[in-house]
Amino acid sequence: MEKTKDKKLNITFESDIEWTGRRSKSEDKSSGGASKGKGSLLEFIALATVPLVLVLGNSMLVPILPDMQERLGISQFQSSLIITLFSVTAGLVIPVSGYLSDRFSRKAIIIPSLIIYGAAGVLAGFGAIWNSYTIIIIARAIQGLGAAGTAPIAMALAGDLYKEGTESKALGLIEAANGTGKVVSPIIGSLLAIIVWYAAFFAFPIFCALALLAIMFLIKEPKKTKAPPKLGAYLKSIGKILKEKGRWLITSFFAGSLALFVLFGVLFYLSDILEVEPYNIDGVKKGLVLAIPLLGQVVTAYTTGALIKKNGKLMRWLMNIGLTLMTVSLGLCILFFNKSIYLFIGLLTLSSIGTGLLLPCLNTMITGSVKREQRGMITSIYNSLRFLGVAAGPPLFGWMMEKSHQIVFITVTSLAFLTLVLVFFLIKPPAKVG
Repeated sequence: MEKTKDKKLNITFESDIEWTGRRSKSEDKSSGGASKGKGSLLEFIALATVPLVLVLGNSMLVPILPDMQERLGISQFQSSLIITLFSVTAGLVIPVSGYLSDRFSRKAIIIPSLIIYGAAGVLAGFGAIWNSYTIIIIARAIQGLGAAGTAPIAMALAGDLYKEGTESKALGLIEAANGTGKVVSPIIGSLLAIIVWYAAFFAFPIFCALALLAIMFLIKEPKKTKAPPKLGAYLKSIGKILKEKGRWLITSFFAGSLALFVLFGVLFYLSDILEVEPYNIDGVKKGLVLAIPLLGQVVTAYTTGALIKKNGKLMRWLMNIGLTLMTVSLGLCILFFNKSIYLFIGLLTLSSIGTGLLLPCLNTMITGSVKREQRGMITSIYNSLRFLGVAAGPPLFGWMMEKSHQIVFITVTSLAFLTLVLVFFLIKPPAKVG
């Protein structure tokens, strides 16, 4: 009987009861008031501070890279490692943090991760004062280790705390906070550089301390009701989930990674062309221009998270509409990238709005796809791939730009269309998710 049931789970996507994100009875009881879906504003703000800190880790340093090259006498490649090493380290370690959060608790991982993140910022700051590139690069790798236990685990924590529409709203807010960080961090980095070029490093512990206090005192994590499984049994359960739900889960992982690859790559492209003729826009002004498409993504992500609740049909519509917007707007960029900067930024903003429609739906489905005991690992795999997508965007776009500007948009349009086809045919959530 049990084998027959498992076989049906492998064949019929819609019949998979765990996909719907229902909490077990023991999970609901252990969650206390939080599981009733009435999250307070302070809880939402506390959760939002964690992805905000994560985004600041890279984006806030981008404006100071030219100064760093000049002051430390390093090459452009060496300065790019300040960003790349942080991202790659975090991307590789995120699954380990996910496992540890499943075995112990979410806060037990987030809190020390924030401490490591902030402390490594201080170390990087002193490395800059001592003109030591070696110390800075080591500190950035340590920051990547700390970053691995922040936003991905916050996503799993939101899945533990809330259900129904409140969960999707919290996840939409987390995505919006991620986007907000992308908007404000280059501006903050530029303003801090006015004081001294390495001031951004010493700003990290301040932001981390604020997030740390918020998580410690504003979030009450549900207690575990089951003893954590041994590593072998845990990995077996993760393998079973990927086997049973791999068709739509892997598609979701790919879609989320692709969306952020395109978003960051396009922003890198826009940042580059704004500094040359005929625009000559740099510094804070450039940050404000880059904020336009990001603002579209932030507002859309928060609105989408608040609206979708657990409506599977609506999620499917919004995901496909979002990817269609990305495909069409990026495709039009092939024709208009050198015609009008206003039209070009408008098309990129439409693509970012498509990203804002897609990501909150993916977040809600993925966090609700598994039980609490495996949620940290599944969301961490998802976030690890997203992180690697972010890291791959700028260098690959830079390489394509050397070949042809049209190749850039032909490539991303093709990838967006491929993702649309995969999502349309492989992700078909039930009418009520959870």
